Amino acid sequence: MRNIADTLARMARAGAPTPRDTAPSRLTPLTEFGTNPGALLGFSYVPANLPPGAPIVVVLHGCTQTAAGYDHGSGWSKLADRAGFALVFPEQTRANNPNRCFNWFASEDTAQAGGEAESIAQMTETMIARHGLDRSRVYVTGLSAGGAMTVAMLATRPDLFAGGAVIGGLAYGTATGVSQALDRMRGHGDTSDAALADAVRSGARGHHGRWPTLAIWHGGADATVSVANADIIARQWRGIHGVDAKAVRTERVGTAVHRIWSDAEGRDVVEDWTVPGMGHGTPIDPLRGERLGAAGPFMLDVGISSTAVIAKSCGLVAAAGVETAAKAAPVERIAKIAIPVSPKATSKPRAEAPGIQATIENALRAAGLMR
Repeated sequence: MRNIADTLARMARAGAPTPRDTAPSRLTPLTEFGTNPGALLGFSYVPANLPPGAPIVVVLHGCTQTAAGYDHGSGWSKLADRAGFALVFPEQTRANNPNRCFNWFASEDTAQAGGEAESIAQMTETMIARHGLDRSRVYVTGLSAGGAMTVAMLATRPDLFAGGAVIGGLAYGTATGVSQALDRMRGHGDTSDAALADAVRSGARGHHGRWPTLAIWHGGADATVSVANADIIARQWRGIHGVDAKAVRTERVGTAVHRIWSDAEGRDVVEDWTVPGMGHGTPIDPLRGERLGAAGPFMLDVGISSTAVIAKSCGLVAAAGVETAAKAAPVERIAKIAIPVSPKATSKPRAEAPGIQATIENALRAAGLMR
């Protein structure tokens, strides 16, 4: 495992801004969707002539990204045109978080009432009502900080979501601040299976119905969010569904390793996709097979479209096989995508300390851990 100095040095190197999104947006601003306690922006995509009773997918971008940029890279709106489902894209603002991370590590933003999680739920409910969508087919997915927020939405709103998929994310309720978030990203601070499941039950406030299904995606060479987090999420949701860790089916899709756990009814409730050689980002297949998405920072062409596979797993498209030609991807381009920054952090100019001390202090300020 990397030590704190290494993590801080990586954070400091990640301080340069990422390129602005240049692709034209296919999304429409979503307005008047509720009280919006999390002060988020909202965007939607509804294919032409979408029939009533269609499904909907909530898509959550990673840090430094925008809704339109993530849609362009992942190909969700193009797949919606083909398959006939609606999309809603919450978007973080720099006023909430300087790196545009969803605040997955802040308890006030990951509870049923108040904060960003409630804003996301309000957007989803508004889309269902406006377009006559199917309440039984509501799904959520996201990358990195958006992936961690995906797990938070499933934990706090199990009555709203039928299932979801987390990409390069983290378990629910395991961090309550920036320092803990950094530890969890490195794979440190594990807890018991019982405590992991209890965190979800606590977030759901006495939910007694069926729990959402969850697919977990992670790069085997992820140097930003340790792949150990994929196993922690799987343990958390196996506990929620009451499935035995040993009752697993394993298959290979291209080079990806796919593990599946089913409940007593035979329903696949937890899936784990590990892509060896892949760094931190969303697996896409822009040139072969599904031809979805566009390669770029954190959009990794590994010959398998997570967008298409997630949609098929949720029953949004026909269950035909996915053509894959998985290959090793660049491990990392910008190591900043999941780095949490306190929304209340402010930076103040001060004299530079020499050498490594300056690197550490600058990284600490960027993460909101010192002023």
